[in-house]
Amino acid sequence: MTYKRPIQHNDRLTSTLRLVGWTLVAGLLITPAVAMRFSEEVQWTPSDFVFAGIILIGAGVIAELAVRASGTWSYRIGAGLAVLASVLLLWINGAVGIIGSEDHPANLLYLGVILAAFVGGVVSRFRADGLSRSMVVAAVVQVVIGVVAVLRGWGQGSENWPQPVIVLSVVFGLIWLASAALFRRAARIHRAAPPSAA
Repeated sequence: MTYKRPIQHNDRLTSTLRLVGWTLVAGLLITPAVAMRFSEEVQWTPSDFVFAGIILIGAGVIAELAVRASGTWSYRIGAGLAVLASVLLLWINGAVGIIGSEDHPANLLYLGVILAAFVGGVVSRFRADGLSRSMVVAAVVQVVIGVVAVLRGWGQGSENWPQPVIVLSVVFGLIWLASAALFRRAARIHRAAPPSAA
């Protein structure tokens, strides 16, 4: 039985998703600028636009690299989830913070989650099996920060404390683990594929 990759269909779908992704990035950057003309509630500074631009364009570039790195959709979706988790972590911490307010210094610990995922990727040369382990490490670091924050009372006195820390630790932990599972699946597919399909 010969493995045949549906190249044309894959390329067309990838091009469509690329277009949708970059359109979404542009839309997310333009929307606040338009909203500021019609509402006093939306007040972005130039630094807010720079911050958002770096995060969103950076996420888009990483997604592009993931598409080029593997033709396996498990790999691509796993990378997409990792990028989504990273962007949301940065965005939430920059906007309102997870532990207390956005000014609480403990929120800087969440950079360690993204760093763990990235460094693990670099060390494994962004191979699916290494990325799978890196995402598990990111999930563990995410949850450990949340547990320590609750036990130490970081952010105590803020609205609804400690529910945001607990809920977001679980949600982000699950996203990282879903990414890990997809990378693991991609590694299995790659190992099982004939040399001509790899």
